[in-house]
Amino acid sequence: MKTQKQWFDEYAISHQNKTNQLIHYFCVPAIFFSIVGLVMSIPSTFISNLFNISNPIIENWAAIILIALLFFYIKLSYTTFIKMLFFSLLCLIGNYYLSIIAPLLYTSLIIFVVAWIGQFYGHKLEGKKPSFFKDLQFLLIGPAWVFEKISKKQI
Repeated sequence: MKTQKQWFDEYAISHQNKTNQLIHYFCVPAIFFSIVGLVMSIPSTFISNLFNISNPIIENWAAIILIALLFFYIKLSYTTFIKMLFFSLLCLIGNYYLSIIAPLLYTSLIIFVVAWIGQFYGHKLEGKKPSFFKDLQFLLIGPAWVFEKISKKQI
């Protein structure tokens, strides 16, 4: 497996344009958030029955998938794992409250589509294809890269 530095260096190649980077700072977390919402929209009575839990924030497919994804992030680094754990929890809680005030499936779908339009516009400005066209793992690297850049104040 590549090191975090190797992943970030390769990801950065197609993210040099400052406008594209700014778009990514908003759109990448929005896409991650919306995917959590889309997955939370899948009925999860199987999970509640299997684990005998009744907490709507953790009794869903998104929580199960996020736990699996966090193994990828802990292999990159402990600090990346902590950042992504915190953001994952925010996504679960945020989508739970969003589901109270709006239809989660449709709202997540709208966020997903709008954020991807932003992403592709940013890459049009950049003049380079999105990294995930080369390797789908870059879909997981994107959020980690964004939070790394933000936390290092390299905006």
